[in-house]
Amino acid sequence: MEPLFTLETRPGWLIARFPAPWRLAGWSLNRPGLTSTACVAWLEVVDADLPLGVDPLDLLDRRLAEAGLDGAAGMMTARALDRHHRAAAGTGPDRAEVLVTLGLTNGAVLDSAGHPRPVMPPPPAPVGTINLLAALTRPLSDGALLEALALAAQARTAALLAEDGRIVGTGTDCILLACPPAAAPCPFAGLHTATGQALTSAVYQATRAARRVWEAENPATLAASRRL
Repeated sequence: MEPLFTLETRPGWLIARFPAPWRLAGWSLNRPGLTSTACVAWLEVVDADLPLGVDPLDLLDRRLAEAGLDGAAGMMTARALDRHHRAAAGTGPDRAEVLVTLGLTNGAVLDSAGHPRPVMPPPPAPVGTINLLAALTRPLSDGALLEALALAAQARTAALLAEDGRIVGTGTDCILLACPPAAAPCPFAGLHTATGQALTSAVYQATRAARRVWEAENPATLAASRRL
Protein backbone atom coordinates (compact mmCIF):
# COMPACT_ATOMS: atom_id res chain seq x y z
CA MET A 1 0.00 0.00 0.00
CA GLU A 2 1.42 3.35 -1.04
CA PRO A 3 2.07 5.76 1.84
CA LEU A 4 0.05 8.97 1.79
CA PHE A 5 3.23 10.99 2.16
CA THR A 6 6.94 10.34 1.85
CA LEU A 7 9.53 11.30 4.44
CA GLU A 8 12.82 13.08 3.87
CA THR A 9 15.38 13.76 6.59
CA ARG A 10 18.16 16.32 6.48
CA PRO A 11 20.26 17.75 9.30
CA GLY A 12 17.80 19.80 11.33
CA TRP A 13 14.79 18.92 9.15
CA LEU A 14 12.01 16.33 8.94
CA ILE A 15 10.01 16.77 5.72
CA ALA A 16 6.72 15.12 4.71
CA ARG A 17 5.85 15.40 1.01
CA PHE A 18 2.51 14.75 -0.67
CA PRO A 19 2.23 13.68 -4.32
CA ALA A 20 0.59 17.04 -5.16
CA PRO A 21 -0.70 20.08 -3.26
CA TRP A 22 -3.18 18.80 -0.67
CA ARG A 23 -5.70 20.72 1.39
CA LEU A 24 -4.45 21.59 4.87
CA ALA A 25 -6.17 22.71 8.06
CA GLY A 26 -4.44 23.71 11.27
CA TRP A 27 -2.39 26.38 12.98
CA SER A 28 1.06 26.09 11.51
CA LEU A 29 3.00 29.24 12.37
CA ASN A 30 3.50 30.28 8.73
CA ARG A 31 0.47 28.65 7.03
CA PRO A 32 -2.43 28.87 9.52
CA GLY A 33 -6.08 28.19 8.79
CA LEU A 34 -7.29 26.48 5.62
CA THR A 35 -4.68 26.36 2.88
CA SER A 36 -2.93 23.92 0.54
CA THR A 37 0.63 22.66 0.23
CA ALA A 38 2.62 19.69 -1.03
CA CYS A 39 5.04 19.79 1.89
CA VAL A 40 5.08 19.95 5.70
CA ALA A 41 8.47 20.56 7.33
CA TRP A 42 9.64 20.26 10.93
CA LEU A 43 12.58 22.50 11.90
CA GLU A 44 14.66 21.37 14.88
CA VAL A 45 15.73 24.31 17.05
CA VAL A 46 17.60 24.87 20.30
CA ASP A 47 17.01 27.54 22.94
CA ALA A 48 19.82 29.67 21.50
CA ASP A 49 17.89 29.98 18.22
CA LEU A 50 15.04 31.78 19.97
CA PRO A 51 16.35 34.23 22.57
CA LEU A 52 14.08 37.00 23.81
CA GLY A 53 13.30 39.44 21.00
CA VAL A 54 13.60 36.96 18.12
CA ASP A 55 10.45 36.64 15.99
CA PRO A 56 9.74 32.88 15.64
CA LEU A 57 7.86 33.37 12.36
CA ASP A 58 10.73 35.33 10.84
CA LEU A 59 13.20 32.65 11.94
CA LEU A 60 11.04 29.89 10.46
CA ASP A 61 10.50 31.73 7.17
CA ARG A 62 14.23 32.39 6.78
CA ARG A 63 15.18 28.81 7.54
CA LEU A 64 12.56 27.46 5.12
CA ALA A 65 13.80 29.75 2.36
CA GLU A 66 17.43 28.79 3.01
CA ALA A 67 16.47 25.10 2.78
CA GLY A 68 14.55 25.57 -0.50
CA LEU A 69 11.25 24.80 1.24
CA ASP A 70 9.30 27.93 0.31
CA GLY A 71 5.59 27.13 0.37
CA ALA A 72 5.90 24.40 2.98
CA ALA A 73 3.84 24.49 6.16
CA GLY A 74 6.47 24.75 8.87
CA MET A 75 6.61 23.65 12.50
CA MET A 76 9.42 24.05 15.02
CA THR A 77 10.47 21.75 17.82
CA ALA A 78 13.29 21.25 20.29
CA ARG A 79 12.67 17.50 20.14
CA ALA A 80 15.33 15.51 18.30
CA LEU A 81 13.77 14.77 14.93
CA ASP A 82 15.03 11.20 14.83
CA ARG A 83 12.52 10.59 17.63
CA HIS A 84 9.54 10.96 15.29
CA HIS A 85 6.75 8.38 15.37
CA ARG A 86 4.45 7.24 12.59
CA ALA A 87 1.19 5.25 12.66
CA ALA A 88 -1.55 4.28 10.21
CA ALA A 89 -5.11 2.97 10.50
CA GLY A 90 -8.11 2.22 8.27
CA THR A 91 -8.47 0.69 4.84
CA GLY A 92 -9.41 1.63 1.29
CA PRO A 93 -10.77 5.17 0.91
CA ASP A 94 -10.80 5.68 4.69
CA ARG A 95 -7.15 5.49 5.65
CA ALA A 96 -5.22 7.79 7.97
CA GLU A 97 -1.49 8.21 8.42
CA VAL A 98 0.03 10.22 11.25
CA LEU A 99 3.50 11.62 11.94
CA VAL A 100 4.29 13.13 15.34
CA THR A 101 7.18 14.56 17.33
CA LEU A 102 6.57 14.93 21.04
CA GLY A 103 8.22 16.73 23.94
CA LEU A 104 6.44 17.62 27.19
CA THR A 105 8.78 19.90 29.13
CA ASN A 106 6.48 22.78 28.14
CA GLY A 107 3.45 20.75 29.24
CA ALA A 108 0.55 21.60 31.52
CA VAL A 109 -1.90 19.73 33.71
CA LEU A 110 -5.43 20.83 34.58
CA ASP A 111 -6.42 21.55 38.18
CA SER A 112 -9.84 20.74 39.68
CA ALA A 113 -11.29 23.93 38.17
CA GLY A 114 -9.95 23.14 34.71
CA HIS A 115 -7.19 25.76 34.86
CA PRO A 116 -3.88 24.79 33.21
CA ARG A 117 -0.89 24.54 35.54
CA PRO A 118 2.52 24.43 33.84
CA VAL A 119 4.95 21.63 34.57
CA MET A 120 8.18 23.48 35.30
CA PRO A 121 11.15 21.39 34.18
CA PRO A 122 14.48 21.48 35.95
CA PRO A 123 16.92 23.63 33.93
CA PRO A 124 18.40 23.41 31.40
CA ALA A 125 15.69 21.24 29.84
CA PRO A 126 14.68 22.47 26.35
CA VAL A 127 11.17 23.64 25.66
CA GLY A 128 9.09 20.71 24.42
CA THR A 129 6.06 20.67 22.15
CA ILE A 130 3.81 18.26 20.25
CA ASN A 131 3.75 18.67 16.46
CA LEU A 132 1.39 16.35 14.63
CA LEU A 133 0.52 15.82 10.97
CA ALA A 134 -2.45 13.63 10.05
CA ALA A 135 -3.17 12.74 6.42
CA LEU A 136 -6.43 11.23 5.15
CA THR A 137 -7.24 9.51 1.88
CA ARG A 138 -10.81 10.84 1.78
CA PRO A 139 -11.28 14.42 0.52
CA LEU A 140 -13.11 16.57 3.08
CA SER A 141 -15.10 19.80 2.95
CA ASP A 142 -14.04 22.81 5.02
CA GLY A 143 -16.45 21.84 7.78
CA ALA A 144 -15.34 18.21 7.79
CA LEU A 145 -11.69 19.27 7.94
CA LEU A 146 -12.42 21.28 11.08
CA GLU A 147 -14.41 18.40 12.54
CA ALA A 148 -11.50 16.04 11.87
CA LEU A 149 -9.07 18.52 13.40
CA ALA A 150 -11.11 18.40 16.63
CA LEU A 151 -11.01 14.59 16.57
CA ALA A 152 -7.23 14.64 16.16
CA ALA A 153 -6.86 16.92 19.20
CA GLN A 154 -9.23 14.67 21.17
CA ALA A 155 -7.29 11.51 20.32
CA ARG A 156 -3.95 13.17 21.07
CA THR A 157 -5.14 14.25 24.51
CA ALA A 158 -6.58 10.79 25.24
CA ALA A 159 -3.18 9.28 24.44
CA LEU A 160 -1.47 11.75 26.79
CA LEU A 161 -3.85 10.84 29.62
CA ALA A 162 -3.58 7.06 29.14
CA GLU A 163 -1.67 5.00 31.72
CA ASP A 164 -2.09 7.61 34.47
CA GLY A 165 -0.71 10.47 32.38
CA ARG A 166 -1.61 13.96 33.58
CA ILE A 167 -0.17 16.34 31.00
CA VAL A 168 -2.89 17.41 28.56
CA GLY A 169 -0.70 19.26 26.07
CA THR A 170 1.86 22.04 25.81
CA GLY A 171 1.65 25.76 25.18
CA THR A 172 3.07 25.45 21.67
CA ASP A 173 1.38 22.34 20.22
CA CYS A 174 0.48 22.28 16.54
CA ILE A 175 -1.83 19.92 14.64
CA LEU A 176 -2.09 19.86 10.85
CA LEU A 177 -4.65 17.82 8.96
CA ALA A 178 -4.23 17.08 5.23
CA CYS A 179 -6.44 15.55 2.56
CA PRO A 180 -6.50 15.51 -1.24
CA PRO A 181 -8.61 18.09 -3.10
CA ALA A 182 -11.83 17.03 -4.84
CA ALA A 183 -14.79 18.56 -6.63
CA ALA A 184 -17.27 16.89 -4.26
CA PRO A 185 -15.59 16.43 -0.86
CA CYS A 186 -17.17 14.48 1.97
CA PRO A 187 -19.14 16.80 4.30
CA PHE A 188 -18.66 14.75 7.50
CA ALA A 189 -15.75 13.26 9.44
CA GLY A 190 -17.11 12.50 12.91
CA LEU A 191 -16.44 9.58 15.23
CA HIS A 192 -19.30 7.68 13.61
CA THR A 193 -17.55 7.69 10.21
CA ALA A 194 -14.88 5.29 8.99
CA THR A 195 -12.60 8.24 8.29
CA GLY A 196 -13.02 9.62 11.81
CA GLN A 197 -12.36 6.23 13.34
CA ALA A 198 -9.19 5.71 11.28
CA LEU A 199 -7.97 9.20 12.17
CA THR A 200 -8.48 8.84 15.93
CA SER A 201 -6.86 5.40 15.95
CA ALA A 202 -3.74 6.53 14.08
CA VAL A 203 -3.35 9.72 16.16
CA TYR A 204 -3.79 7.77 19.40
CA GLN A 205 -1.26 5.10 18.43
CA ALA A 206 1.42 7.55 17.27
CA THR A 207 1.00 9.92 20.23
CA ARG A 208 0.97 7.16 22.83
CA ALA A 209 4.12 5.59 21.40
CA ALA A 210 5.86 8.98 21.30
CA ARG A 211 4.78 9.76 24.85
CA ARG A 212 6.17 6.47 26.20
CA VAL A 213 9.57 7.11 24.61
CA TRP A 214 9.72 10.71 25.82
CA GLU A 215 8.72 9.82 29.38
CA ALA A 216 11.36 7.07 29.53
CA GLU A 217 13.97 9.67 28.56
CA ASN A 218 12.65 12.41 30.89
CA PRO A 219 11.65 10.85 34.24
CA ALA A 220 12.14 14.11 36.19
CA THR A 221 9.50 15.99 34.19
CA LEU A 222 7.15 13.01 34.38
CA ALA A 223 7.52 12.92 38.16
CA ALA A 224 6.94 16.69 38.39
CA SER A 225 3.67 16.40 36.45
CA ARG A 226 2.37 13.77 38.88
CA ARG A 227 3.12 15.95 41.90
CA LEU A 228 0.91 18.78 40.65
